[in-house]
Amino acid sequence: MPLIGTFGAGAARGFGQRQGGSSPFIEACGGTKSTDGNYTIHTFTSSGSLCVSKLACCAADNVISYMVVAGGGGGGDGRGGGAGAGGFREYKSPVDTYTASPLDGNPGGTSITIGCTGAIPVTIGAGGVGYSAPTRQGQRGGNTIFSNVTSTGGGGGGGGGPPPSTAGMPGGSGGGGGGEGLTGGGNGNEPPVAPPQGQNGGPASGPNATKGGGGGASETGGTQPGPSFRSANGGDGVPTGINPSTCVGTPGPAPGRWFAGGGESCGNPSGYGGFGGGGGSTPMSGDSPAFAGKANTGGGGGGRSTTGGSGIVIIRYKSA
Repeated sequence: MPLIGTFGAGAARGFGQRQGGSSPFIEACGGTKSTDGNYTIHTFTSSGSLCVSKLACCAADNVISYMVVAGGGGGGDGRGGGAGAGGFREYKSPVDTYTASPLDGNPGGTSITIGCTGAIPVTIGAGGVGYSAPTRQGQRGGNTIFSNVTSTGGGGGGGGGPPPSTAGMPGGSGGGGGGEGLTGGGNGNEPPVAPPQGQNGGPASGPNATKGGGGGASETGGTQPGPSFRSANGGDGVPTGINPSTCVGTPGPAPGRWFAGGGESCGNPSGYGGFGGGGGSTPMSGDSPAFAGKANTGGGGGGRSTTGGSGIVIIRYKSA
């Protein structure tokens, strides 16, 4: 097994940096490999391994950048709450040049230093399914794991009618509370990490079928006190430049690719899911389709029992 974790500046010495050619930088394979200037990117949309064949000569170049996003939760049933986004965790290496998200863990977060050659497993969390009896809550998304970093799956949305309603579930971001009563949103950033991996779900703030939106990476889920069937918006995710390809994440109101948006609650007229793949919902009139969280964004599923989006891992290091 490779030595991985948080190491001192000299940790990479003596582990064979010179093998396999004359390049002074990390060499590895796994996932979908691409480049951005002097940096190599590995994007994992399904589980696999980062297989490291060579370390960098300079210890600082063995500290990698990463983004680890868990699967989003599933939306609640009936007049259900929107689901929470999967946990979002990012660390930008001190030698890297891209624009990181507001949740960049450098400094103060968890760094990863590649300490020897070998395979490092990558586990991609699945999106949670919507609605399960008897609680009518959506299910939590799956955890995504890379090295010693775990992002927690998003909390499922609370169930609405018929009563009794249920609260949103905790998770990376929390699910929104279900309608038909005063139900709470689930807590985000569970278990706690720094910087926080997500935000709370919105509560169902009053009677008569109000319900809450799912939390996103940067914003709590919305709440809608009335009229009765109006939806609550999902909380927004965050943008990052770790992989500039338009094949990952979603566009948003700021530069970068967006991940980990919360799901919208059930309602009519509809609102919207959070930027970063948060799902919409079916209006009560049934005149438009339900929307699941977008795959490989960690977006939470919309109310009315839609599925959350699967997670993703992106790894980046200096290679020229």
